[in-house]
Amino acid sequence: MIKFTINKVAFQNALRITKQAIGSKVAIPALTKLKIIVTDDGITLIGSNGQISIEHFLSADNKDASMMIADTGSILLEAAFFESVVSQLPEVTLDFNEIEQKQVILTSGKSEITLKGLDAEIYPRIQEVSKENSLKINVGVLKSLFSETVFAVSTQETRPIFTGVHLQVLNDGAELKAVATDSHRLSQRSLTLENSNLSFDVILPSKSINSFKNVFTNDEEDVEIFFNNSQMLFKNATISYYSRLIEGSYPDTNRLIPKESDYTLTLVFDVAELRHTMDRARLLTAQTANGTVKLTVSGESVITTANSPEVGSVHEELTVLSKEGGDIAISFNPEYLIDALKVIKEPEVRVQFISNVRPFTLVPKNDETGFVQLITPVRTN
Repeated sequence: MIKFTINKVAFQNALRITKQAIGSKVAIPALTKLKIIVTDDGITLIGSNGQISIEHFLSADNKDASMMIADTGSILLEAAFFESVVSQLPEVTLDFNEIEQKQVILTSGKSEITLKGLDAEIYPRIQEVSKENSLKINVGVLKSLFSETVFAVSTQETRPIFTGVHLQVLNDGAELKAVATDSHRLSQRSLTLENSNLSFDVILPSKSINSFKNVFTNDEEDVEIFFNNSQMLFKNATISYYSRLIEGSYPDTNRLIPKESDYTLTLVFDVAELRHTMDRARLLTAQTANGTVKLTVSGESVITTANSPEVGSVHEELTVLSKEGGDIAISFNPEYLIDALKVIKEPEVRVQFISNVRPFTLVPKNDETGFVQLITPVRTN
């Protein structure tokens, strides 16, 4: 039966990360539990909601954990309640002692709390993912790739493949490409890879991507990526993060990106100024049914207008850093442009147009990042 002593803060941190995979609304009751496995090597915490699974290993050699293991074993405990109890314990260290009938006594200072556990054997097994081939990538770089695309996924479950980000390793392992679209906008980002022996073409759910950012907190470290037909595994020295993949074939989005020769107008803006202008326009468009802003380019004049019969109107002249091409009058949802500008890290953005009924694109002005975004205009009378 399990018996160990551990530093409360180190244990809490591991609990916080693992608990992100545990949901309250799950089809299998055991998945509301936290699985604890104690061996002579250390403590493994396991949480899952059926879509995401996390295994967090605390090594017996971890100095911050100040761990002493007296007896080994495994047990299930109610995850949310257990984390709350641990966080309220009064002292720096806690003693975890399993007694008969899967009961656990937690002792810290003068506090002693008894919890009821369950047999760990009832917990669903996490499907194995082959470790034969892998892709190693920096956490910070991967987070950037995710944040630059995931905002464009669809929130409508009617077409599940659009609720995830399409990830591909291309060119014999030399390029990682991420694409997201909700059919009104698209964001595509490419990275150059080194030494990849893993090739894949998968759709990763947006919920998994958003959790990833909170699980892997050290942007300086690397993670290894493994996958099989139904799962992707992200792994570092202590955390194994499993995500189910979305089934289906992602459409070919390459054909949606215009060729340079298609464009009839190119404008360069200051990112911050354009975003603030759209923020002001959005105040009005949020009050109307169609919610659009109109951009009118005539000669050297670039003007945005938005009207709300109930509230009023906005008319603002924009400063353009450079202009090449003819004139245009085009309407679009300012929310899409604001979201696109939020993830551009460069100070200047190049916006290119074909016509008032064709999608327009945004790329950072000094585009060496393989980053392009596309926004579909709104037809207005």
